[in-house]
Amino acid sequence: MYNLVKRYMDNLTKEQVMNFAQKNQIFLSQEELDFTYTFVKKNWEMIFRNPNLLKLERYKDKFSEENFIKIQKLFVLYYQKYGHLL
Repeated sequence: MYNLVKRYMDNLTKEQVMNFAQKNQIFLSQEELDFTYTFVKKNWEMIFRNPNLLKLERYKDKFSEENFIKIQKLFVLYYQKYGHLL
């Protein structure tokens, strides 16, 4: 599983991040997109190995209030759905 995720993350683009966000009704500003992309590219392994280490509250100031609420809900939804695979 790790190798599959690693291959995907190695090829991840900003456009894919933006498309995923928009598909989930999250409309990121350019600054929010830049932060999200950079954060995910740098930290995906840590999150993959132990998602409990991710404390979204630390990054609240990086997003609009509306987007941050949506991101929190999306994280919970995906963790409930796929957390058992990690």
